[in-house]
Amino acid sequence: MTAPTTELRSAVHWGVAHGLPTLYLRRAATRGDLQARLIRLGATGTDGVFDLIEEIRSQGPLYRSGIGYVTTSHAAVRHVLTSDDFRTGLPTAQGAVGRVSRWAAPTTLHPVEPPSLLVTEPPDHTRYRKLVTRVFTMRAVERLRERTEEIASDLLDSLEEQAAGPVDLVETYCSVLPVTVIAEILGVPERDRAEVLAFGSAAAPSLDLGLGFRRYRSVARALAQFDTWLGRHLETLRREPGDDLLSQLVTVREEGRGLDETELKATAGLVLAAGFETTVNLLGNGIALLHDHPDERARVTADPTLWPNVVEEALRLDPPVLLTGRMAVRDAEVGGEPVRGGSMVTAILGGANRDPEVFPDPLRFDVARANAREHISFSAGRHHCLGAQLARMEGEVGLRAIWDRFPDLRLEPGARRRETRILRGFETLPATLRP
Repeated sequence: MTAPTTELRSAVHWGVAHGLPTLYLRRAATRGDLQARLIRLGATGTDGVFDLIEEIRSQGPLYRSGIGYVTTSHAAVRHVLTSDDFRTGLPTAQGAVGRVSRWAAPTTLHPVEPPSLLVTEPPDHTRYRKLVTRVFTMRAVERLRERTEEIASDLLDSLEEQAAGPVDLVETYCSVLPVTVIAEILGVPERDRAEVLAFGSAAAPSLDLGLGFRRYRSVARALAQFDTWLGRHLETLRREPGDDLLSQLVTVREEGRGLDETELKATAGLVLAAGFETTVNLLGNGIALLHDHPDERARVTADPTLWPNVVEEALRLDPPVLLTGRMAVRDAEVGGEPVRGGSMVTAILGGANRDPEVFPDPLRFDVARANAREHISFSAGRHHCLGAQLARMEGEVGLRAIWDRFPDLRLEPGARRRETRILRGFETLPATLRP
């Protein structure tokens, strides 16, 4: 019997991971299942997801769907993300379906396949995270602030010539700023940065459930190309290490042991992609919120010390990552309700951030909100975002720079949200900088 072709493996993996779930979701949504409706609605890039999240909240602290459980409660979401009763992974990783899925899974890196930090658990996760944390410290991030300010200023200088006409802020600013910063952190040559940005944009839906076959194939191609590029880049750094953080990651050791090739590529790839994809969303969402709330913008202009809190409030009200999931490893409780072991619990970060029990008048954009930083947009527990401090710094620098330079910036019709279910941000954000 001949070895199965790559095409066959790809088709089987799509069927298990996306095709069958899509059919189920379509039927469940038709029957009124709120989680199924949320998953399907998320792919349309509409703001209506928050109306549906509030409908789920009205069902109580824990909603039981045909897929699993869903919570929008701040306390319950934090519990799910921090309790040892829950772990990353999917029920489909178990049994015969799991064996088929593993047989057909791509051999290239993937953000939701081991050994990605997103889906590993202790002891492996502890070792990976300890090694990465050593080269991704708060001190290292703060040293980058001045350089980030220079990059933002240079980008805005280049936009001056287009200030009188419509320009897409995602393409020219929100994406270029973070990819330039993370590229410098990780030693990516300038000639490769546009390619890395394209990889990240094409692979962003890889976190989602229910991809169509054509989208699945395009995502798989992007991930395979990224895997190949990353292998070449790491080999270059081994021969010619620089003073960048990725060169340190190649050589760092803990008790004499570093990361092997697969672990290194998975970790470096996640840090590289996550280092700019979510920040692109933060900048776009933040610009839109400030534009739509001129009174709040005026408060920040009058008191620039509010800029760090602006970032926290933008993260709270319109987070770059809408939701995440965990699997119950045993029978447990969430929000006082029983959850059976082996079940999936979807923690809606965007719902927790709008919990009226924690945030008074939660739908209001308030740049001086005293407890804005209590949001859960960076997750919590052992999977708390490694790049949180970097994202905060880039958000503060990026938002302040563009509004200081173009205080009369006007968003134009035609803004479009990304058609992704988990990552939340703008695909395009047309604006006139000097109306």
